[in-house]
Amino acid sequence: MEAQQEVKFPRLGEPAPEFDAVTTHGPIRLRDYAGKWLVLFSHPGDFTPVCTTEFVAFAEIHDELQGLGVELLGLSVDSVTSHIAWVRNIEEKLGCRIPFPIIADLNKNISVRYGMLHDHQSRNATVRCVFVIGPDQLLRAMIYYPLSTGRSMPEILRLVKALQISDRTGLSTPANWKPGDMMIMPPPTTQKGAEERMEQGYECKEWYFCRAPVD
Repeated sequence: MEAQQEVKFPRLGEPAPEFDAVTTHGPIRLRDYAGKWLVLFSHPGDFTPVCTTEFVAFAEIHDELQGLGVELLGLSVDSVTSHIAWVRNIEEKLGCRIPFPIIADLNKNISVRYGMLHDHQSRNATVRCVFVIGPDQLLRAMIYYPLSTGRSMPEILRLVKALQISDRTGLSTPANWKPGDMMIMPPPTTQKGAEERMEQGYECKEWYFCRAPVD
């Protein structure tokens, strides 16, 4: 009987698991992206319909991500030959060029380290994961989707922009935040700070709940 590999899920704020990988653009290491933002995503399999729609959609936001200083990197447990054949097929049949590299994780080493394999979904394919890795190589956000649900590109863009603006300002983003919206002030940590907060000119509903505009 084949021994099952233990799935260990990474945690937010920890260093992203290091890897050396074979891709459609040649060898790639995680440390090659140090100093840059990276969106690493997995898909269940090449030549599958939902994944094809996702790859077209990721290609459509690629330039916008690059404008934000974000690199894009795909992954599945298919071979690099399969990846190459698939992206060529997408370009031929759908007129869409895939501009970002795709990791061929045949031995599943990266998939295991990133917790991409969920036995109750599939024993042979990665689920739809999205990892946002910061310039410091720390895991900044993670999203997991089932095999049946394609991802929302506007949400991935919104997430990246929210992380970047929070880094820049030290403020938080409220529910349904989008660029241009007001942001949330961190709550005061002392009674004196609470009293002062209400007089600082922010949009406050209460001492702990204040919004601030961001340029």
